[in-house]
Amino acid sequence: MTPASHRPLHYWLMKSEPDECSIDDALAAPGATVAWTGVRNYQARNFMRDGMQVGDGVLFYHSSCATPGIAGIARVASATRTDPTQFDPASPYHDARSPHAAPRWLLLDIQALRKTRLIGLAELRAHPVLAGMQILQRGNRLSITPVDPVQWQALMALL
Repeated sequence: MTPASHRPLHYWLMKSEPDECSIDDALAAPGATVAWTGVRNYQARNFMRDGMQVGDGVLFYHSSCATPGIAGIARVASATRTDPTQFDPASPYHDARSPHAAPRWLLLDIQALRKTRLIGLAELRAHPVLAGMQILQRGNRLSITPVDPVQWQALMALL
């Protein structure tokens, strides 16, 4: 078995509403690093917990805005840990049913590496190699999705 430090990189697309945390906000944060809070979908949480590791590549995607699309490149900068917003009644991500002894929700840190030109859905759809991306699938609402290495390379060539 290959040690984790020598495993191949994995790639992810992570959605963020720019009003909450944009690529510019992430780049301006100390160390260009932000805690990725508020994930409240079990499948997305499981991607963070079971699949994402420090160093993995991230497509920073602006969602729920006038022009959604890939806005930057980042990397996973930490292992997962408990997301404290689930216990904060003032947080929009509060989950009163999440037990302190066995928290449901996790976060990890993302380090922004650079802002890119915005690649919107129409441009993504225009490239056949990207057709299988989960972001392009009807009904996809996940905030975190895996990206195939071939798709990652195609996107890097576009940026």
